[in-house]
Amino acid sequence: MKVRKLAVLVFGAALLLSSGAIAKEKTKATLTLSDPVTIEGKTLNPGKYTVEWSGSGTNVQVTILQGKTPVATIPAQLAQQGTANPHDEYGIATAGDGSKTLTAIYIGGSRTYLDLQQTEARQRSSTNSAK
Repeated sequence: MKVRKLAVLVFGAALLLSSGAIAKEKTKATLTLSDPVTIEGKTLNPGKYTVEWSGSGTNVQVTILQGKTPVATIPAQLAQQGTANPHDEYGIATAGDGSKTLTAIYIGGSRTYLDLQQTEARQRSSTNSAK
């Protein structure tokens, strides 16, 4: 009887610890831009921004803040890559005219990244199919 209670207690403790680890998953990052970039038609000037996201599964809502002021809110895909990112970083696509579009935000210390490119591709596809 004591062994059974002990097993239940150990299982319960393990469950609580694992749910605590999940709850502490990083949902905030720092984005330091060195060049102006465009996202969802808005231009973000060089500087330091905070990126926050929320949602369930891989579909998330990303808010980019400058100080405490939201400057862009966009849908994105939360994805994983093979190795952890050493720092918070970002990906861009450069157009023929030299303008830069923000395509990804890589979370430092994690394999997680926010894929902004898939969202834009879906929007272009739905716009093109509506014509």
